[in-house]
Amino acid sequence: MTGGRLAKVGGLAVAALVGCEGSQAALNPAGPQAGRIAGLSWFMIVSLSVIYIIILAVLFAGLIGRRHGASDESEARLVRWVIIGVAITTGYLVVLMVLDVSVGRGLSSLSEDEDPLIVDVIGHQWWWEIVYPAREPNRTVTTANELHIPVGRTVRIRTSSVDVIHSLWIPRLHGKRDLVPDHPSVFHLRADEPGIFRGECAEFCGLQHAHMSLLVIAQPEAEFRAWQAAQMRPAEEPADIIRRLGMQTFLNGTCPMCHAVAGTSAAARAGPDLTHFGSRRTIGAATLDNSRGNLGGWILDPHHIKPGVNMPANPIPADRLDALISYLEGLK
Repeated sequence: MTGGRLAKVGGLAVAALVGCEGSQAALNPAGPQAGRIAGLSWFMIVSLSVIYIIILAVLFAGLIGRRHGASDESEARLVRWVIIGVAITTGYLVVLMVLDVSVGRGLSSLSEDEDPLIVDVIGHQWWWEIVYPAREPNRTVTTANELHIPVGRTVRIRTSSVDVIHSLWIPRLHGKRDLVPDHPSVFHLRADEPGIFRGECAEFCGLQHAHMSLLVIAQPEAEFRAWQAAQMRPAEEPADIIRRLGMQTFLNGTCPMCHAVAGTSAAARAGPDLTHFGSRRTIGAATLDNSRGNLGGWILDPHHIKPGVNMPANPIPADRLDALISYLEGLK
């Protein structure tokens, strides 16, 4: 094997190992549902690798045998091996089908858990609306692109889409789940360890499909409760002149036509709710980190960052932009 080929094989091996780690590693599950899927995946990877090696060995042996000429006995032996191979293949496919059905049934096991946390996940082009419904409207939490869940507790996720078909895939917690317009669906998941797990839209949904991600933040129960309580509060009134100017810029501009900030006159629902925007980790459905520089660039020209996004450009004077950024950063 040449040095170039060795390098390619080594690169593939490294890529495979890297794929087993990180916030999107499907083979490194952090919950029971993803664990079932990973178990089936590992069985297929290992067993098919063994089968592949055996097939290569048999073919190699056959080629060596052909060099010495064919005979009636060798032809009969070949037929027997073909029959055995077909039988083994059929048996393997039956086993694989049984395991696949078993895993599929196991994915609904959490639906029997009592007192799950209920969360609505709504797909938009190209962002995720997250709602924690409550009987009292003032206790309902609405956020975007961040799904907070308590560790060790079953979460019932009710999915829907307002425009086209999307698909929610959180590799370390569950498999791919489609969001079809006018066809709400439900699935359950649980995180068995704290951490931040990245989710993606896994169904092509338009120009910015590749930039439609979300973060699943699994927290200890006490931390989740504290986050939820903070999210129920309306936005605080700005305490300094700069942030007050930023709030005026926000409310007197085009922002309220699409966004809501609880505690102000902004109540639109076309875009993400910004009541606690400053506490979020990313901008534009996990396209950018939520930093001051990124936020300024996003406000001025979001199409430069995410072409086709529904948010228009906002040519705001520098002093007003600085105040607006300060206001949004303070929404925590």
